[in-house]
Amino acid sequence: MKKILILLLWPVCLAHAQQITPLSVEKIMRGQKWVGVSPSNYRWSEDSKTLFFNWNPESKDKDELYRVSTANLKPQKSDETAMEKTLSPGYTYSNDASMALAEKGGDIYLYALKSGKEQRLTYTIDRESNAKFLTNGNIAYRQGDNLFSLNLKTSETEQLTHFVKGKKPGKAERAKSLDQNAWLKNDQEQLFDIIKKRNKQHTERRDKPGQDEKVIKPIYTEDKFLAGLELSPDGKYVSYKLMIPSAGGQGTIVPNYVTSSGYTEDMNTRAKVGEPSSLSENYIYDRSRDTVYKINTGQIQGIKDLPDYVKDYPKQLEERQKKNEDRNVNLSSPNWNRSGTMAFIVAESRDNKDLWILKLDATTGNLSLIDRQRDEAWIGGPGIGALNMGWINDDQIYYQSEVSGYSHLYTANVNNGQKKQLTSGKWEVQELQLSKDKKTFYITANKEHPGITHFYKLNVNGGELQQVTTMKGGNLVTLSPDEQWIAVSYSYMNQPWELYVQQNKPGAKAVKVTSSTTAEFNSYKWRTPDLVFFKNRHGADVYARVYPAANPHPNHPAVVFVHGAGYLQNVHYWWSQYSREYMFNNMLADNGYTVIDIDYTASSGYGRDHRTGIYRHMGGKDLTDQVDGVKMLVEKYGVDPKHVGLYGGSYGGFITLMALFTEQEVFKSGAALRSVTDWAHYNHGYTSNILNEPSADSLAYKKSSPIYFADGLKGNLLMCHGMIDVNVHFQDIVRLSQRLIELKKDNWELAVYPVEDHGFLEPSSWTDEYKRIFKLFETTLKK
Repeated sequence: MKKILILLLWPVCLAHAQQITPLSVEKIMRGQKWVGVSPSNYRWSEDSKTLFFNWNPESKDKDELYRVSTANLKPQKSDETAMEKTLSPGYTYSNDASMALAEKGGDIYLYALKSGKEQRLTYTIDRESNAKFLTNGNIAYRQGDNLFSLNLKTSETEQLTHFVKGKKPGKAERAKSLDQNAWLKNDQEQLFDIIKKRNKQHTERRDKPGQDEKVIKPIYTEDKFLAGLELSPDGKYVSYKLMIPSAGGQGTIVPNYVTSSGYTEDMNTRAKVGEPSSLSENYIYDRSRDTVYKINTGQIQGIKDLPDYVKDYPKQLEERQKKNEDRNVNLSSPNWNRSGTMAFIVAESRDNKDLWILKLDATTGNLSLIDRQRDEAWIGGPGIGALNMGWINDDQIYYQSEVSGYSHLYTANVNNGQKKQLTSGKWEVQELQLSKDKKTFYITANKEHPGITHFYKLNVNGGELQQVTTMKGGNLVTLSPDEQWIAVSYSYMNQPWELYVQQNKPGAKAVKVTSSTTAEFNSYKWRTPDLVFFKNRHGADVYARVYPAANPHPNHPAVVFVHGAGYLQNVHYWWSQYSREYMFNNMLADNGYTVIDIDYTASSGYGRDHRTGIYRHMGGKDLTDQVDGVKMLVEKYGVDPKHVGLYGGSYGGFITLMALFTEQEVFKSGAALRSVTDWAHYNHGYTSNILNEPSADSLAYKKSSPIYFADGLKGNLLMCHGMIDVNVHFQDIVRLSQRLIELKKDNWELAVYPVEDHGFLEPSSWTDEYKRIFKLFETTLKK
């Protein structure tokens, strides 16, 4: 009887041993494996019958390869060989889809799809790449810096271009070289009878009809770098780009102190915003005329238009108006229609204010306007840009634009300029794919709610969206090659990502394939936060997630979590990429805090006005949204306004600094992690969009950088930073620390992490950091 009782009690004891309540920082920050490793890296077999993915349900040292068949949907371990035999190597198809090209090991292979026959076309030391079919049935490919074509009927290979590095020799150099060569050639004939004989035979062969020696005009690249080398489908035109190295520019040294050598090792990292960057020139080589000419950007509509912000600098405005110069632009490679009769190019101004879609006249290099997108803040938004455009047929292209205030899908007839909007509403087309038969668009959008994504079908001529996925939350879809199946990576607010498979049609059932979370993780009742919205002081809707306190502390304290990345969304119905912070917020709620997580102005998912609301003033609307969120907590959740703190990393760390420096009456304490302290020291690609360049718009940088407001610090500040951070450099936090010292502030501390980059890796570092954050709130908001 005793043995039976022990056996009956054993499952109860085991379950109790696996429980993680109460939550602690040490338990939360142990790493991903205690939560469970979600499946990832989905790829379909060429026949669309098998889905391969990486997974680690047994918590091994690394993920393993799994596969699931559409026939039974039961995951099984697989091996790389099985996957390689069934996956497509990245085919490029002929127009009739009877043949395909692929690159393997730097060589080009031809596949007859009906028979399955494989033919190797090249076998060289050099790498051949970018193989494609031409309209005449030949194949073109790139080898090194040149293009070649292969006639499949005759097996004849022809070199199409002759790019030469360096400068074209001058007349004097050529004359000297010719004289020297002529002398050597004559001397050889005088010395050797065999040379005289062979030269005579060569002359006779050359003079025969049809035996002229082919000469390809050399194109000299000088001191520039060749890029974007493309051939038109008819083989007539070669487009290419010459990159001009930047004059000057300086990277930032990041010292690495904890090294295997025992010596400090310097890492040379990115330059700062405003540093000179490389320029480019775009050319067309007309093979039939053996002529090279530059693509004419001077014809672009509005190429001389100045941005509005220059009006704040009268002297600069006067100088630029006087010069009346064309703005610098970046051009995409020509995007040709299938028959090779037309091409469009996308131009983006270097000041980030304009994007043009332009029809290319390849015979002249002239450009004519198809569509212009102008934004006095900056061009952006989901799907905006050359990578998300293409041809529906030989006359019609598709693209996305924010002209309506939200990123939506449009088509344009390149011949007559007629445009059509296919989607509309206060929601965004976030991902877009055209079907192989070019009759259907597959769209991922947040049409139902800003925090819910679904997969839709839409006819290329427009009409009603057909919703394919149905589960409320996040639905990330990988489409099978035959477009009959979808792999859905799905999650909910309190449920990490899992794999589902369903047929690609409305009403089909999504079948769950994986279960990844551990028993220990499942033993805690993870919260489903209240997903709410409030009106900010500017009248806009701002969405937030609220974690109400389980048993509020007598002080009724609150903590604001500020997500990072600037243009990122964290208020949604799917599992957060901030999983550690989500769990930490649960722990705070367990300990009497009410926690709020806000999609502040400039977060993604809400359209153009929300996206650009921080233009020329970071720490403006994005910060006041936090303040307005606290006001909502006071009114609706009973929070005491005297006991509010906040924390966040990267952009969230920046907001935390600005909050403690400029909103001292609202926030009593804060933890700023890996924070930007001075935007003039951040990178160019991100910062120049929002604040322009420091030398041109210094006012924007002065309004937006915490280091200029450090004198306002009153509350308690914790700063944490990795010493080998190559994104937000450790120098940032060192400069702010010196500023605080000089201002005689003593209510701050800095914790440094010698082996950590921007995103921490070591559980010990995560644990130390969040124990400090928790201690900060416990000692400042509860006492």
